[in-house]
Amino acid sequence: MHKRLTVISATASAFLLSLGMTPQAEAGMYRYTDDEGQIVISNTIPQPATKRGYDILNSNGRVVEVIPPAPTEDEISAREAEKQRQAELAVQREKDAQLLKRFSHPDQAIRAMHRKLDELRGLIQLKRGNISVISSQLDNEQSRAANMERSGQKIPDATLEKIRRLESQIRDIEREISWQTQETDALIRSFEVDVKRLEKVTGETRTLELDPDQTPD
Repeated sequence: MHKRLTVISATASAFLLSLGMTPQAEAGMYRYTDDEGQIVISNTIPQPATKRGYDILNSNGRVVEVIPPAPTEDEISAREAEKQRQAELAVQREKDAQLLKRFSHPDQAIRAMHRKLDELRGLIQLKRGNISVISSQLDNEQSRAANMERSGQKIPDATLEKIRRLESQIRDIEREISWQTQETDALIRSFEVDVKRLEKVTGETRTLELDPDQTPD
């Protein structure tokens, strides 16, 4: 083992102290392994050696702190992966807690879904009925306009405007039905996830169909 020491003059020490800095010699020494595998004791340490880990010694040569080797890229990746896994587990535990506040059994969630589906499908059916009524009015207006045109009469602007308004109402309701149909599908998918999670968390198996109104492919 060999030892490298650097003497700091009183003048240099006084200068460092005036800057609020502590001379390395007063702070202690470093013991590390150099590139050749030799143990070195010095008041400075090269950057590459810090990655291998080192000891900090006091003025009596005793170890006061052990600095472990820097982690490898694989170790860093593994730590980050574990940190991400733990974060995901914490999020899942919170989601499970919230889910169990809403439902204590998979069937309870399915019944809640059925109620929501009934409401949505009832609205869709009502709007389809509205389309039927408006379509009947539109047919009457279009027939009257066609009769006027065949007899050489000018179709009143009010009639043309009414036809356009009825057509617009039908398009608006059809868009609403399309949105609510998509909402129905999304609702089923969301509850399906919740029910499967409840089965896993509670250990209970559902006894009800998710959507008895859906026909199999």
